[in-house]
Amino acid sequence: MRLIIREDEEAASLYVANYIIGRIEHFSPTPANPFVLGLPTGSSPLGVYRILVERYKAGEISFENVVTFNMDEYIGIPRDHPQSYHTFMWQHFFSHVNIHPRNVHILNGNAPDLEAECVRYEAQIKAAGGIDLFLAGIGEDGHIAFNEPGSSLASRTRVKTLAYDTVLANSRFFGNDIAQVPKMALTVGVQTVLEAREVVVVVLGARKASALQHCIEDGVNHMWTLSSLQLHPYPMIVCDEDATLELKVKTVKYFKSIEQVALAEGFEQTLPTSLRTANTNTPLKKPLPPPTIITNTNGDSTPATTHTHTPPESESESSPTIFAPQPTTSRLLRASSPAAEYPLRMSRAASPELELVPDRMASRIIGGEALRGRLTPTPKVEGRVGVVGA
Repeated sequence: MRLIIREDEEAASLYVANYIIGRIEHFSPTPANPFVLGLPTGSSPLGVYRILVERYKAGEISFENVVTFNMDEYIGIPRDHPQSYHTFMWQHFFSHVNIHPRNVHILNGNAPDLEAECVRYEAQIKAAGGIDLFLAGIGEDGHIAFNEPGSSLASRTRVKTLAYDTVLANSRFFGNDIAQVPKMALTVGVQTVLEAREVVVVVLGARKASALQHCIEDGVNHMWTLSSLQLHPYPMIVCDEDATLELKVKTVKYFKSIEQVALAEGFEQTLPTSLRTANTNTPLKKPLPPPTIITNTNGDSTPATTHTHTPPESESESSPTIFAPQPTTSRLLRASSPAAEYPLRMSRAASPELELVPDRMASRIIGGEALRGRLTPTPKVEGRVGVVGA
């Protein structure tokens, strides 16, 4: 994980905006191979959106070949409500840049079948080829999107009841009247976020300090769903100084020092080439087959239930949905991980100059007879190439 610490909110927002612009420019999107961007709402990304708009108006970036998927939407308020996330995105970003409305995807919190809407959304993400970069913020309780504490780390887009702390925090957008805040929402799942090729999170202010501490210094925990980024191969968190107030001094100095070293060596947050550049040799994405309606009846007076099912692209390829999610580790820790693109350096790999010899340290351990036959690598005296790292 990369933690980027900046002096204040403006500097952190500028870093993220510049990073997104750089990713889009390097990708060189086309109509056939658009850059797919996941987007959040709330106060954290406002500075990023403002800078992106300014850079667009200055002619420095185009969103013509960018496809977006938003993280969430409230259930039960009109699409044109001042606090709906449709309104938020068009007010703060979409209406100010040259993105095509057909390329904007936001969950419909008023869909007649909310579960079918969630399945449809997952299918749209898959049809777009997956999300290249998911921008996110976090709540004070460490949730990402609306994946509240206790959410499954294998969760997908679904209906979610909002925690009281989230309702209380969002009441500031509803005249501080908790009764006006929706209590349920549609949200992408934790695994939906983790399947993005890259995740960039903005964390601002002292109110988020406790959440950041749990997600950086503690282990993976479903009570702090942002901590799931520890399972992602390419996560980056950008925060201001206030957000680091609960971190250990050693932790802050560590992340600052590795950024300085990376800058000095010309190695910033960098993805494998295949992830940063559009693969123009890949055939155009085929649209998914139209969803079919599956009706289940119990043969008695119980009302029938109807679900929308989108078939997989092939019989051998399963399509995870809210009805059949796949465990996070089965997808992130598989052998075909993009991390395999990086070759091992000789200084980190077993050298041909090394041979296996009996472990002499075992003779110094009381009761270590069973270890004496263990073989360990050691360099030859002649032609030594260095110490093998762990």
